[in-house]
Amino acid sequence: MKILVLSDSHSALSFMRRCVETVKPDAIIHLGDYFDDGTVIREENPGTLFYQVPGNCDRYRCDPNQPEILIPTVFGVNLYLTHGHRQGVKLGLGALLKDARASRVDAVLYGHTHQADCRREPDGLWILNPGSCGYCGGTAGLMEVKDRKIVSCRILREAEL
Repeated sequence: MKILVLSDSHSALSFMRRCVETVKPDAIIHLGDYFDDGTVIREENPGTLFYQVPGNCDRYRCDPNQPEILIPTVFGVNLYLTHGHRQGVKLGLGALLKDARASRVDAVLYGHTHQADCRREPDGLWILNPGSCGYCGGTAGLMEVKDRKIVSCRILREAEL
């Protein structure tokens, strides 16, 4: 199963649409900035599982009661979803990783920095920041799940699509 991870779209829908068209994901995750971009992608793909959290630029773009952290189980894998601004990810990942590990998840997904990053920690925790699908040429994340385990994680770049 393929999970497409998007963040920091900032009104750049064309790259997001190309990702969906090319990847044909089984689930899509939008990690904020701009929440309404994620809503458009969800509405355009009604048969695809969709998860979304708001970012620091979404104060007036979504319901103020929208949770800033979601911990869903997607295809048997536990994910920690956040934009990352509340955990101060631009200053380091310490607080984010502490929260994720305390939540006993398989992967932590965040945005905010616009810097793509995909790696696995020695303890098995996957870390994915898809970068920005709205800046820097466009990047997104792709996780693949098989038999309730993450089998791969990588960054998609606009030039590859």
